Amino acid sequence: MNDTSRDGAEARLEVRVSSKDYLSANGRPQRALEHLELTLAAGEAGAVVGPSGCGKTTLLRIIAGLDADFKGRVSLPASGRLGMVFQEPRLLPWRNVADNLRIAAPHASEDELASLLATLELEEHAGHFPGELSLGLARRVALARALAIKPDLLLLDEPFVSLDAALARDLRKKIAELIDEKRVTTLIVTHDLREAIELADKIFLLSTRPARVGATLRVDAPRRRLDKQTADVLELEARAALEAMRGRV
Repeated sequence: MNDTSRDGAEARLEVRVSSKDYLSANGRPQRALEHLELTLAAGEAGAVVGPSGCGKTTLLRIIAGLDADFKGRVSLPASGRLGMVFQEPRLLPWRNVADNLRIAAPHASEDELASLLATLELEEHAGHFPGELSLGLARRVALARALAIKPDLLLLDEPFVSLDAALARDLRKKIAELIDEKRVTTLIVTHDLREAIELADKIFLLSTRPARVGATLRVDAPRRRLDKQTADVLELEARAALEAMRGRV
């Protein structure tokens, strides 16, 4: 039994997954998540980090309401308006960039959409179709579409995967600026510790399956206020925590 609350009773994101099971290819039940709990205050950014295949995307799908087959409870912040950026941009190929935003956010004004496109340096691509965009540009459009609805919660699933280092660094900088500017509660799934450290206020380290939050690290000076020395210390601390979790398996 599960419950996903969108009634605005909670100002923060609260996730409690007692268990999440699925059937493997041989028909046997497998447990993906167990006793997993995390919270984010309004306006905070969190990052979920863990080994490949541990259930990070499964967790995100549960929070997004795309997977209701779990035991537990999810409480979404404020009115529960949710914006999500998938691993693939998932843009409508028969609509141009501006129309992809208009369809997602029909109540947004043209000025608001133009400002968002300008923030993500997409103005000159407003009339282009998804097939004309590079992967990096398509990812920016997907982010703009998610932000156009003015979400209470923004979910990002591996937003930098398959991008080269320069494009990933540029998009990471843009996301960091938008997190601080919009003050939207944000949860990012990534396998990259450095990405998590550079973007998040809190880092949730997941164990191997069945995944749970084995450790939570707080970044006291996140994003643009983070210096390299602090980031290096946090990365060492996170790697030590992940190694300790592996040793307990």
